[in-house]
Amino acid sequence: MSVDRDFLASLPTLPGVYRMVGPEGVVLYVGKAKDLKKRVSSYFQKTDQSPRIRLMLRSVDHIDTTVTRTEAEALLLENNLIKGLKPRFNILFRDDKSYPYLLLTGHRFPRLAYFRGTPKKSDQAFGPYPNSYAVRESIQLLQKVFQLRTCEDSVFANRSRPCLLHQIKRCTAPCVNHISAETYARDVEAAAQLLHGEASALNEAITEQMNAAAVALDFETAATLRDRLRMLATVREKQFVDTTGSDADADVVAVAEVAGVIAVNLTMIRGGRHLGDRSFFPQHGEGATRAEALEAFVAQHYLDHPIPARILVSEALETDALEALLSEQSGKKVGLLHRVTGERRVWIDMAQANARLSAERRSTDRTHQSLRLTALRDTLDLPQLNRIECFDISHTMGEATVASCVVYEGDDMKKSDYRRYNISGITPGDDYAAMHAALIKRFHRSVDENGVLPDLLLIDGGKGQISSAVEAMAELGLGEVLLLGVAKGEARKPGLETLIFADGRELKLAKDHPGFHLIQQVRDEAHRFAITGHRARRGKTRLQSTLEDIAGIGPKRRKQLLEHFGGLQGVRDAGVDALASVNGISRELAETIYHALH
Repeated sequence: MSVDRDFLASLPTLPGVYRMVGPEGVVLYVGKAKDLKKRVSSYFQKTDQSPRIRLMLRSVDHIDTTVTRTEAEALLLENNLIKGLKPRFNILFRDDKSYPYLLLTGHRFPRLAYFRGTPKKSDQAFGPYPNSYAVRESIQLLQKVFQLRTCEDSVFANRSRPCLLHQIKRCTAPCVNHISAETYARDVEAAAQLLHGEASALNEAITEQMNAAAVALDFETAATLRDRLRMLATVREKQFVDTTGSDADADVVAVAEVAGVIAVNLTMIRGGRHLGDRSFFPQHGEGATRAEALEAFVAQHYLDHPIPARILVSEALETDALEALLSEQSGKKVGLLHRVTGERRVWIDMAQANARLSAERRSTDRTHQSLRLTALRDTLDLPQLNRIECFDISHTMGEATVASCVVYEGDDMKKSDYRRYNISGITPGDDYAAMHAALIKRFHRSVDENGVLPDLLLIDGGKGQISSAVEAMAELGLGEVLLLGVAKGEARKPGLETLIFADGRELKLAKDHPGFHLIQQVRDEAHRFAITGHRARRGKTRLQSTLEDIAGIGPKRRKQLLEHFGGLQGVRDAGVDALASVNGISRELAETIYHALH
């Protein structure tokens, strides 16, 4: 870029955001500055820029700027723009999934549940947890200690005798009144106390109850409380960490780099409990420093997720703007700490070790994938091979046909580009027509909008599917895309597949051929993605059509049933008495519904 000195001179000495824009109006990079004039000018004064920055500057057509009131406001705007525009030279962390919580519902007999989303005001949510495994592990531990129910409301309302969980001492069977509401409420309060991190106070309270029961010669109750104390000790040993009051809720964020692979590890501590950790890998992180990656993660991650009072970081950052932004986002004072000692330093070292292990694993995986891709390039004589798309068809006797498209790009599966297509208007069970329809759906937009095309298009199937694919691509004018069918071998055994080209040529690769392993990996992923989509569509169609086919169930009553029982599966699980309790459903109609669904 040839810089206009008058433009640089006109920039204000105020905080704001600048956008490096390419020739076609595509934003290449978004940055924030405490002083726009000083920061933007520095790009054209330094001679020791990194290769990434030099490449970016060669592609810049012009620079747009936006002035903000504060540096924290600039940081917020910067990261909103990064998430929305996804510039190719910004470090980007994808974390679209919501985090799971552990829920104690607001029922008369509250339920322990796994939960995502926004809880009701009457419910108590604990977390967030870094992954679903951590939530389910906590639920299992709480079941052992407090024996709270985990069953759905529709099941709870229709029990006539205790279930298996009661027999193995994981539930006190409130569904059949084996425990009073008052006693159950005390157990719920104790569980909440543990989840809030008040383990020591809870331990003292249970000890007092045990001693009182022993004095009253109620040895059965005393023994139960003794066992609860032992299980609590196990839970504390497994999940609790040494914390001061200010560190009861904290995140530990550490970064590591191995062979050019950057990994950020997030460890969550809530109520003094170590809930687990999760690793993240940035896009466009090549050439970035660890501090740059860490700052990008903190700024982007906490735009959409709950912010604890303390965030411990492994690298020194310019914390003033970040702390101001995080405090404003959360509505409370947030501390971003790096120079720490004692137990806090142990936490950071632990998170950094986990980040290093994740980076090492990703680096090893990349090496293996790179070898596989290189082998496939050589075998197919496709030196530019980078993007592979694979299609598969799934149905049950022609019912609920779903086509899947999965994408492999660079050195990994690119899940953001996965697509499913519901196929209709064909003869049920006609896989060839389904494949033709799926390819038309996928690629017509690429033709109309000059979209991205694969370097290799894999089709899960034999000559019939390949012929349909060739016909579809020819209709779209995309005959130059290389097509390759993956036909199942004898007895459908893995490793015996035959590769079929569009012109009918066949190729068999050795079982240990790295390129063949890559093809199998992508094909298996397409198969998995198609089956899960088909099963979901089939299940929904069958349940919905069953309700619609019942005489006397119109749109209004169907809506009432679904809302009352929380979905179609809840209606199926309900008994006759529960169905009859719904407004507008007579006893006779309830029996009709029950028999139609069973």
